[in-house]
Amino acid sequence: MFCLRQVCLFTLRHYQARTLSSDPLLSHLISCTHEDEVFSLVGRNKARLSEKHVGIALNVLWQLQKKRSFLLRTSDYVRNHSQFLTLCILAENKVEDMEDEAIVDTLYSILRLNVEDHDSLAEVLVTEAWKRLERQVLLSLPALSKFALCLYKQHRHFSPISGKVAHIVDMKLDSIQDIRILSGLMISISDVISQSFRDRLLHKAEQLLEEKNEVHFNCAKRILQFLQNVKLKYHPLVEKCNKIFLKSASHLDIHSISLIFGLYEQLGFDNAEFRLVVKQLLSETIDDYADPETFTKLFFTLGPMAGSKVRERLLLTAVHMAEEFSSHQALVILKTMQKMKCRNSHLLKRMAAVLPKHLDSYHVLQLVKLTQYLVVLHCHNLELFSKLKGLLFGFLKSSVIPADTASIIRVLAMLPSFPVEEIIINKAAAVLPQCRLHHLKCIATALVKWNHYDQLHWQNSSELCVKILQQLNDCGFQRLQKANNLNLLLEELAHVNGEWFEEVLSEETMATCQRLIDQITRANVLHLSVFLMKTNHRCPSLLDRIASVTVENIHKIPPFEIYYILFLFSALNYDPPANEEFFESCIQHLTSDLSCFETHHLVLLGYVLAVAGYFPPVLIKRIFNVSFLSRLDTQLEVLPDTLKQRVRLRLMKLNRAVCLECPEFHIPWFHERYCQSVFHNSNSRMNPLRQHVHRMLTEILGGSNYARISVLTPYYYEIDCECILDENKKPLSYMAQNTSLDDVEGIRLRHTIKDAGREALPPGAQRIALEFLDSKAFSKNSRHLKGEPAVRKRHLEMLGYRVVQIPHFEWNSMVLSTKGEQLEYLRKHLYGIQ
Repeated sequence: MFCLRQVCLFTLRHYQARTLSSDPLLSHLISCTHEDEVFSLVGRNKARLSEKHVGIALNVLWQLQKKRSFLLRTSDYVRNHSQFLTLCILAENKVEDMEDEAIVDTLYSILRLNVEDHDSLAEVLVTEAWKRLERQVLLSLPALSKFALCLYKQHRHFSPISGKVAHIVDMKLDSIQDIRILSGLMISISDVISQSFRDRLLHKAEQLLEEKNEVHFNCAKRILQFLQNVKLKYHPLVEKCNKIFLKSASHLDIHSISLIFGLYEQLGFDNAEFRLVVKQLLSETIDDYADPETFTKLFFTLGPMAGSKVRERLLLTAVHMAEEFSSHQALVILKTMQKMKCRNSHLLKRMAAVLPKHLDSYHVLQLVKLTQYLVVLHCHNLELFSKLKGLLFGFLKSSVIPADTASIIRVLAMLPSFPVEEIIINKAAAVLPQCRLHHLKCIATALVKWNHYDQLHWQNSSELCVKILQQLNDCGFQRLQKANNLNLLLEELAHVNGEWFEEVLSEETMATCQRLIDQITRANVLHLSVFLMKTNHRCPSLLDRIASVTVENIHKIPPFEIYYILFLFSALNYDPPANEEFFESCIQHLTSDLSCFETHHLVLLGYVLAVAGYFPPVLIKRIFNVSFLSRLDTQLEVLPDTLKQRVRLRLMKLNRAVCLECPEFHIPWFHERYCQSVFHNSNSRMNPLRQHVHRMLTEILGGSNYARISVLTPYYYEIDCECILDENKKPLSYMAQNTSLDDVEGIRLRHTIKDAGREALPPGAQRIALEFLDSKAFSKNSRHLKGEPAVRKRHLEMLGYRVVQIPHFEWNSMVLSTKGEQLEYLRKHLYGIQ
């Protein structure tokens, strides 16, 4: 706040230096300590007030408000005072006599006092400033930045005057050396700049952030807002802003914290260290947020990472405060409940009871979000759903925007027992040619669901539905075939998933990406990698291009992006032509500065590399360190549950891989209790297919004592079936071997790796692991084994098994349609018969 205060007092210091000694009235105005003193001076000296007096008076009124905390400000009192109106009228009459920067200061002051954006004085001040800019009057950079922020606050995002400011910034960018000035200009002109100008602004912001030791957190907030405005997820710059927030944590209030969390959510960024700091800060001051506005922001920020006791307090307070929530606050509460996976019936009922009074104030997309939250939270208020359906249906009838139409249709399909009217189908058909791929997916999903559950009740409804679906498919194909810009295509594909896309457009999409393969650059290599990972497609030409672009630009690609690229190759088990060079270049670049990764991200990185068969010593020693693991445990407390579980599972798998493949690191196996807990709490694994294969195996081997089902190996791999063959390929009885096995909920568990080593098998005997591989073990368009199943096979072999893998496409083929053919298939693989 100190930096901002200095800027706002610039004019006051200027006038103090030149006129205080010669203008007692100006001196009295500046020395006022309460708004009533200002109003008293104005009332007594109306005839004497010059344009300088008026400008300073308005500025002092804002400075006095600014000194107070947000809740103690009295802006309403100031704006409604008769002398404030007098000041505004005088300012409006004297605007042409004001100095250039006084115009900006006056505009800034009245907007901060919350006058309406299009108040007559505000309009006059903007018009006068615009005239002067057109006459080539050059404002100082601080004044230009302040003026730009005023335009932004007035929502003049696409105004020609914003374009004029952008042009000035373009000309003067190299001379801007203050990140505070630059950040204000960036968010103000974000809607009227080109991509190349955007990149220049980002480069300049990064440069200034690196050069300055002390940067105010408001500057960092504005940079995040700029990134959100231009819809760019640029993590290196967000990381720099996050470090500023961490340094300034003690100065952040709930308004700033909730804004930062919201921006992080929009930008796809998270930081466990910042979460920990905020959690501690807010947990200590939880009783301070007793009004609906600040409590809603507290609930949004703290709720998803709160412990059980704090969580209960938040829920209880929300129940008591439900009646007081505004329409926006109610939406935020429900959104946060969904994020928390909280289905607290009492709070949900209270929110459902108060929502009807807010429904008419929501615009269409807010209604869509509200309906989605209520459905996901399992709200059972049919009367509320009926009202939502009526409102959504009304918006649908008048909607002319394809995105809105698709969103409404998508959410209508979520409503329980919704009878579909023919007008909805006709409306969908009308917008299809204008729809993006994501919107087509929304409509297709709704149509398939309605048709499947027989919710189309008019004559020939099924035939019409099929016809619309065919048109929809054709629109999707046409959109892909016309695509000529890979960046725009990837932007669309980022939001597309689901059965319709997989079944209808997946192959055509791959063909389009290959057609545009020459457009793959370092700027879009991450987005393409994420898309291929999401669709589970193994496309050699695209993967080879990604690898070559990555190696060529290895020092220009941020480390976290390289992680996702490596994840793609590791998961798909794909080796590009220069495989060693690719992995070694990426690993060398990543391990040169591991500090840029968060603690849990290092675990995920270690796991990805382990699946690919790489164990960089610097990374492994960094992870398997007592202080690191202690820090990881602390940070896991504030991560979302799904991410927390993923990190813990992958730490276990990394631990297992290091123990088996890198004994020279002397890393102990410390996941025994974790694995036991996971298996005790999991559902039964006695699936029908496994039992069917086991019965056949016992038939081949000659009895149930020759085969085991659902066996846990040392290091907790679970295999479908296990048997032992001697050197003559004869089965050995488990009873005869006296093999030590425990039965844990139907799963056979051998105690430890050491115990297994002492179970001496006869010379030449082999332990066989029979594994059924379902479709998840392979990429979508390939019979090539993916990374995890390949590692599993490698590890089982290290544990002394001969692994027999049965792919689903062989087992479920027509060739094995009879029991006899299946028995013969198993016999050949079991005994290694070619």
